[in-house]
Amino acid sequence: MKDGFLRVGAITPKLRVADIDYNASVIIASVNHADPDCSLLVFPELSITGATCGDLFRQQSFIDAAWQALYRIADETSEAPSVFIVGLPAHIEGKLLNLAVVMHKGEILGCNVKLTLSESEARYFSPYEIAGSFYDEYFDEEIPFGQPLYFCENDLFSFAVMFHDDLVAPISDDVDAALAGCHIIATLSCAPKTIGSSEKTASLLAAQSRKLHAAYIYANAGIGESTTDLVFSGENFIYENGRELVKSKSFSSSAIYTDLDLQLLFLERQRDTSWRSDFANSTADSDFDMISFEMDLNEELTLIRKVQKNPFIPEDKEEIDHRCAQILDMQAMALVTRLTHIKNDKMILGLSGGLDSTLAFLVCARACEIMEVPKTNIHAITMPCFGTTSRTKNNSIELAKAYGARIDEISIKDSVIQHFKDIGHDIDNHNVAFENAQARERTQLLMDLGNDENSLVVGTGDLSELALGWATYNGDHMSMYAVNGSVPKTLIRHIVAYEAARVKDEDPKLSAVLLDILDTPVSPELLPPSEDGTIAQKTEDLVGPYELHDFFLYYFTRLGFAPSKIYRLAKIAFDGEYDDETIYKWEQNFLRRFISQQFKRSCMPDGPKIGSVDLSPRGDLRLPSDAASKVFLDELATVLE
Repeated sequence: MKDGFLRVGAITPKLRVADIDYNASVIIASVNHADPDCSLLVFPELSITGATCGDLFRQQSFIDAAWQALYRIADETSEAPSVFIVGLPAHIEGKLLNLAVVMHKGEILGCNVKLTLSESEARYFSPYEIAGSFYDEYFDEEIPFGQPLYFCENDLFSFAVMFHDDLVAPISDDVDAALAGCHIIATLSCAPKTIGSSEKTASLLAAQSRKLHAAYIYANAGIGESTTDLVFSGENFIYENGRELVKSKSFSSSAIYTDLDLQLLFLERQRDTSWRSDFANSTADSDFDMISFEMDLNEELTLIRKVQKNPFIPEDKEEIDHRCAQILDMQAMALVTRLTHIKNDKMILGLSGGLDSTLAFLVCARACEIMEVPKTNIHAITMPCFGTTSRTKNNSIELAKAYGARIDEISIKDSVIQHFKDIGHDIDNHNVAFENAQARERTQLLMDLGNDENSLVVGTGDLSELALGWATYNGDHMSMYAVNGSVPKTLIRHIVAYEAARVKDEDPKLSAVLLDILDTPVSPELLPPSEDGTIAQKTEDLVGPYELHDFFLYYFTRLGFAPSKIYRLAKIAFDGEYDDETIYKWEQNFLRRFISQQFKRSCMPDGPKIGSVDLSPRGDLRLPSDAASKVFLDELATVLE
């Protein structure tokens, strides 16, 4: 169970209503031919008999046959590695109960009882809220039954069993189960298909799994159930921490599998302060039975779980557009609030023709619309120097003109040359002083000009640059309000692309400018260009690809994963794009820079938190400026052993 990954599955076999022998055979075949790495397999409610048997549930011989089938299932799956859960009716202590039976290696670990009964189910079944046990001669042991029962292989692989109707009840036991330490909620269902029903179920599973930092394996009745009055689609879901990992097709009898990240759920609960409240502690101490079992877990599991290479970006195109519009509004409203507070409506920023300053400019333009002031209140300054290319300078000018902002070109070359003379720096020495002097001169110009015309200096640096410390201290690192401070580079690309698509019909020329900015290599343009006039200094050649760094940033800061686990996931996410050596090299670089560059973040300017990762010392990150990165680099190095 390396890194906390566990293979799980849900299956709705094609059954025959009331044909118990046939259904048992199908279940046995499904278990024995399941993915060999699957540790937990969930079948639908009443899967041994079928859920639509009606008054057959009142026949003693029918109920007895179902329990006899359970013996057969136990015998013929005794060599199967997984724990699996099946459903059947059973008479216990004079009551007919709807059971979910947890089985492993030919034994019954426990039987959970359905508590919340629909009007039609109450015709046959009884709820049973008391946890107890009953003796079974066939197994020659006391079998735990009732509610709640919790099952545990280790601190991470722990689960509870519920039914769909219990889950949708006003008070559901999954809360107690999660607070007691269960990371997985196996949910058996025989919910009929109606218009919108699957969307409602998905919404519920997403909300509950997010709130409880849990995983839900949901198996629903499907093909073979009676359609006398209802239709059953067999739509199965597996959710983790609010995210749908996999979903079956409607009216399908195939199994779905995925790998849960139980370590992620554990870390999320550690991070969530509500899990350390007095209420959570008192609930976790409530009386319950934790049933232990042993299993050989695969330590070298080859993951089938999809790993998104851009964790800051939604996978759905429509959702991306919605997110981009939302981010622009959030940034703009934050800027408007600051401007309103200082009783000002003027903004000044450096416009380089790069991605970051373009987004900051778009935010300023949106702020003008919100405040209902002319966009001439935006003063954009392009400040060419030794490394500026005509491509970036022209794009910045065209961008400002298209939105109706003021645009001025102020060369800083003479000022920087004079500065080099003042400090005795050889202009042919292109060291860090050569680069940083230009960045600081630009910032000084903006600050002084902002003071002179009573304008707020809007910062352009983004989250990815802050993570790497890729900013000149007291240069582009500083501003009066930094609107991009929690927006990563990979997401900025999508926001600029969104704006290019939005204005395409209205202003094709502007759209073309924005697209060309997207195609321009990321560069501070502090070193002279190539002989052909193109950009020579490319940031990603120096510090590494931003898509890799944003990946490392998310999993390291947002989720707290170990570097070796991040490396493992990156190899999956970027398979075919970067080789293992390249990923390792740039993760090393990320860890070194992220830890060592905290001193820049400790005095970063104000700016709004936009997403789930924020590096402001007043926000999510508390990190000493003199911390060492050795422990993380050493842990990463274990992947080479």
